[in-house]
Amino acid sequence: MAQTMSRPPVQIDGDRLTLEDIHRVSRAEAAVELAPAASQKVLAARELVDRMAAGDEAVYGINTGFGTLAEVRVDKKDLRQLQRNLVLSHAAGVGLPLPLPEARALLLLRANVLAKGYSGIRPETLALAIEMLNRDVVPVVPERGSVGASGDLAPLAHLALSLIGEGEAHYRGERMRSKDALSRAGLRPVTLEAKEGLALVNGTQAMCAVGALALLRGEALSETADLAGAMALEGLLGSHKPFLEEIHRIRPHPGQLACAANLRRLLRGSELVKTHEHCGKVQDPYSLRCIPQVHGAARDGISFCRRTLEVEVNSATDNPLVFVEGGTIVSGGNFHGQPASLAFDVLAICLTQLATISERRVEQLVNPSLSGLPPFLAKDSGLNSGFMIAQVTSAALVAESRILSHPASVDSIPSSAGREDHVSMGMTAALKVRQVAEHARSCLAIELLVAAQALDLRLPTRPGRGVQAAYELIRQSVPSMEHDRELHSDIAAVCRLIDSGELLQASRSASS
Repeated sequence: MAQTMSRPPVQIDGDRLTLEDIHRVSRAEAAVELAPAASQKVLAARELVDRMAAGDEAVYGINTGFGTLAEVRVDKKDLRQLQRNLVLSHAAGVGLPLPLPEARALLLLRANVLAKGYSGIRPETLALAIEMLNRDVVPVVPERGSVGASGDLAPLAHLALSLIGEGEAHYRGERMRSKDALSRAGLRPVTLEAKEGLALVNGTQAMCAVGALALLRGEALSETADLAGAMALEGLLGSHKPFLEEIHRIRPHPGQLACAANLRRLLRGSELVKTHEHCGKVQDPYSLRCIPQVHGAARDGISFCRRTLEVEVNSATDNPLVFVEGGTIVSGGNFHGQPASLAFDVLAICLTQLATISERRVEQLVNPSLSGLPPFLAKDSGLNSGFMIAQVTSAALVAESRILSHPASVDSIPSSAGREDHVSMGMTAALKVRQVAEHARSCLAIELLVAAQALDLRLPTRPGRGVQAAYELIRQSVPSMEHDRELHSDIAAVCRLIDSGELLQASRSASS
């Protein structure tokens, strides 16, 4: 685990959490603390819940059953058991556990919502959630079982299990019973009081934990796609003219403008472009000529997803909500995950789009009738197959990504005896886009690998400065292919360069 106190802590109050904060905490790079002003709001909301629990009026989630059992009154003596039963019964998730970064993000997001002061949680319960993050106690949360209706009920119930010492958790990366993980961290489980179980399991935090990290990855991949496209363009001796500012100024979509500007930076100082200034070729294929239009549209879709998530992760998505000012506890529908679900579907489409055009550029590079280079970029083709199957792998990933891009947000399976008769499938959308991001990363790694081989065949003439810097970094990890070898290792090496951020950092530095 990284040293969480080596960087400034992330302070939560329910209003100002950034996606970058989520990323830091998910990687255990920052501690978490509650903002002083938030403490007062949490305490005031809890006092209202306690007054309601002590009264005789039926209040949903405090002294009633849940869902279609909302009209069933529960005796005051059973309120603790009601909350415990809620958590136990809703912990019905299946499948692999969320990876540790996503589980940390989930715990952070839930704590942030509780800190907002509309949940009615007790301060000590919120404090335990925060301390679990700081002491590396991470709940084991199965990733499947949410339809995103009353939020992510099953995943959040598994999170809540850890707070009461049930279920499983990781302590410093080791999986064990939650009560043992808490004990080893010097923490004690809580006994849930009125409304606390419901406060822990209602909300969109599981889908947002998975989706927010996928979004951040997608933003980096959109810039990586520009780099891969620029490298392929140079290897194919493509024209730089389609990226001229005046072309994009008269169709000023923000993403298109940004992509074209980025390409101009990456290609600045190119020697290769001078080698074909007066060739007879009139136009490049769309996968080269239309990079700003295609990548730019993806950028705009990704920006939409960011704007949606920036609102969602700082929103009160509980039910019922505690309004201290009016002295009321009101049922609503803020738990419904439709905004996030739609955003994740858009993100999946955007990343699939980037993978699709990347695969077409790979085909341009390996097809001798299109590139003018040796078949499959093999230096002794026939004896060597070169990058033949690298293109096939990219095509396979694109095909699967297209299937995964079918929107989850338009699907709905009624649940809870018809009370939850329209659901968002937000967690499904988040899990899909996580996989699409993984595929897009691999497709771009293949393109960068193949384009680097094309640049080898253009030596000693050099590409643009940003492209050259990326090419040199790739060659530090992956030598030029002289004879056939296992491509899996080469692709994995370039994937690591993408994931680490080194590739973008090198190209940015060289082209700034």
